[in-house]
Amino acid sequence: MGTHDEPRHFLQGKTIFVAGAGVAGSAFVAGLRKLWDPALKPPTVVVYDRDPQDITLRRDADSYSLSISGYSEAGGLVALQRLGLIDGVFAHAISGLDESGCFKIWGPDWQERLCMRRKPLHGLPTGSVRISRKNLRSVLNDAVDTWDRSRIQWGSQCVSARRLDDTGRFRVQIQRGEGGEAELTEEDCDLLVAADGTNSKLRAWLRPHDKLQYTGAVLRGGLSKFDGGIPNPLGQNWGFIMSNTGVSCFVSPVDENTVLWAVGHLERDPVPELDRSSDEDVQAVIARGRELGSHFQEPFQTIASRTDPKTVMCISATDKQPFCHDDLAAMPVVFIGDSNHALSPFAGFGANLALCDGWDLAEALCRASSLAEAVAAYDQISEPRARKILEGSHKSLRAGHSKC
Repeated sequence: MGTHDEPRHFLQGKTIFVAGAGVAGSAFVAGLRKLWDPALKPPTVVVYDRDPQDITLRRDADSYSLSISGYSEAGGLVALQRLGLIDGVFAHAISGLDESGCFKIWGPDWQERLCMRRKPLHGLPTGSVRISRKNLRSVLNDAVDTWDRSRIQWGSQCVSARRLDDTGRFRVQIQRGEGGEAELTEEDCDLLVAADGTNSKLRAWLRPHDKLQYTGAVLRGGLSKFDGGIPNPLGQNWGFIMSNTGVSCFVSPVDENTVLWAVGHLERDPVPELDRSSDEDVQAVIARGRELGSHFQEPFQTIASRTDPKTVMCISATDKQPFCHDDLAAMPVVFIGDSNHALSPFAGFGANLALCDGWDLAEALCRASSLAEAVAAYDQISEPRARKILEGSHKSLRAGHSKC
């Protein structure tokens, strides 16, 4: 076969940088690995993540649990099934398999108001599971690490980028380390995928006016430990306690002995970032959460009283509208997951969109004949999907804090 007859792809032998080894970024690389035509020379993929490689030293957010659903095409279980990673996720599921638990809504007296078990798609065994974020990341990161064309550079992050007009490539500034020991270098790539989360440095650099918006609600809570197992009626279930007082509380198991609790309350102004080094500030957050949840009967107060101070959170819920990549010719950067369409915790769907974004972008890139065609196809799926979930989260926030 002559050289001119050999199959070609616009990313063949190119270099792709991915900012973030979280759910969206790792799902994208796993999708690229699965879908790439083996007859073609694959691209080289470098993933940069600010976290250390040692899981025990990572951010507290990795200790929280996530809902991954399989009852709609926007569900993360559907994407994981396509990625071929579903068994690994099920092996780490906290609840949701074999009818071990489901999403519920309780009244302030913990009387069940709603038990939701939705019909799964595509032969999946369940419509929803809970899994810790660290275990979900581990499954996805393993898929990245075991591909000989990709690698994760831990302890590093992409902080800025600019197009090189003479080559059509992109020059990315990489920061390794933190604080006074940080080192800055510049490296070039052909495509940059921004998956660096809600507080994306690349979005701040390239889209400085595209900022997070405060949703009008604050979450206070943390992780509580129980040596003898999680108290009933929570058990392996997860969901919201509703009070009709303008206060809600989300509760979920994280493992067999740990509960995540988060009291939500509408507040006119966002709260300052919590300084966890101040025991006084940490205890004030717990006390305020217990005060707001005073209408909730036991075991709420017991759960709140057993909060690990190192895990206390006080979050001003924010989100932002999704966007399409209309200026791709000038800026070949594709934003996926929370870096594009950050959702507030009240949406409860961010990880699902991140998984779907990663798969859909990988599929679009592998199937298309140009970057512009691929990203247009991706935008056509991702933007309306995220917008629908965002609008739904605003309705849920209002309903969950209703006083009637």
